[in-house]
Amino acid sequence: MIYLDSNATTKLLPAAREAMLDAMEGGYNPSSIHAAGRAAKQRLDTARRIIAESVSAFPNEVIFCATGSEANALALHGVTVSSHFVSAIEHPSVLASVPSATRLKVDANGIVDLAALEASLPTEGRVLVSVMLANNETGVIQPITDIARIVHAAGHWLHVDAVQALGKIPVDMGILGADLLTICAHKLGGPVGAAALVVRQDIPLKAIFPGGGQEMRRRAGTENLPAIAGFAAAVKNAPDLREHRTWLDEMEQRLSAQFPALRIAGAAAARLPNTSCIALPGIKNDTQLMHLDLSNICISAGSACSSGRMEPSPVLMAMGWNAEDAGSAIRISTGWHNTPMQIAAFEHAWLSLANRLRPSAA
Repeated sequence: MIYLDSNATTKLLPAAREAMLDAMEGGYNPSSIHAAGRAAKQRLDTARRIIAESVSAFPNEVIFCATGSEANALALHGVTVSSHFVSAIEHPSVLASVPSATRLKVDANGIVDLAALEASLPTEGRVLVSVMLANNETGVIQPITDIARIVHAAGHWLHVDAVQALGKIPVDMGILGADLLTICAHKLGGPVGAAALVVRQDIPLKAIFPGGGQEMRRRAGTENLPAIAGFAAAVKNAPDLREHRTWLDEMEQRLSAQFPALRIAGAAAARLPNTSCIALPGIKNDTQLMHLDLSNICISAGSACSSGRMEPSPVLMAMGWNAEDAGSAIRISTGWHNTPMQIAAFEHAWLSLANRLRPSAA
């Protein structure tokens, strides 16, 4: 099987697996005050420090959560603001969490319109603006530093969903200018079940899961220590994926040479090194997924959090695509385990099905 769906979840890095197994040997609660509990607390603190350093934050700014979606919800509902502004291409966990939020328009490449953002921000009260660093479907990277400058100049706060970016491009909270930052383990070779919201120290945050004193009383519930240990190990051992961008760019060029009608989402923008979103109008994405699955090639169409729905991608629609083109888009997302030969195998399989189905798509 060739797995090219790492933006949904990655394969577990060996170092992360080893760290998890080691943490499972104890199975102790970090909140217990006996010796075993203190040892677990030390392991938790070490993981917190490693993850904080990876994004240039302080350890006490890291709040462990179970998922990136939970961390996004904590960011959006844990701070008191008068309203929310979110980009139109945010992850469903953001859009569904604040359905009344003002939607920020994006251009044809999926980049937030900075002039429109500046003009739309209120001059009174405080709002929370939420913009993802890198899009999970297209891989397009936002100019977060510029967005932060505009948001802060107006006296507001910025939340950045960096779930897809961590481990693929540099994520520095200070350079970005983020006040709150969401990160997650299972997009960079760590396990499902560990994520974090990183909150600048001067941002007041209330728990949305009350009950216990864990996570400095900002998120109740016993920490998932094995998953958090795996998270830290993945952060320490995340491989350099920059070469993958060359593999995917060359693949896109070859496919476009054979099919000039091929659309590449965000082609003119900076993108993650591991992500390519392509569409051949007239061939539905569910048909492509089915044919490729029969060839033991795993890809996706859109966000995995919208699985089961083969509707046109809201992200692509927000970028100005029509429903037919958006409904033909597929996403190829590589991980640490992939090779150029696997990209070539996908390319061969996709060209085979496109050549068979393209006449009926004319």
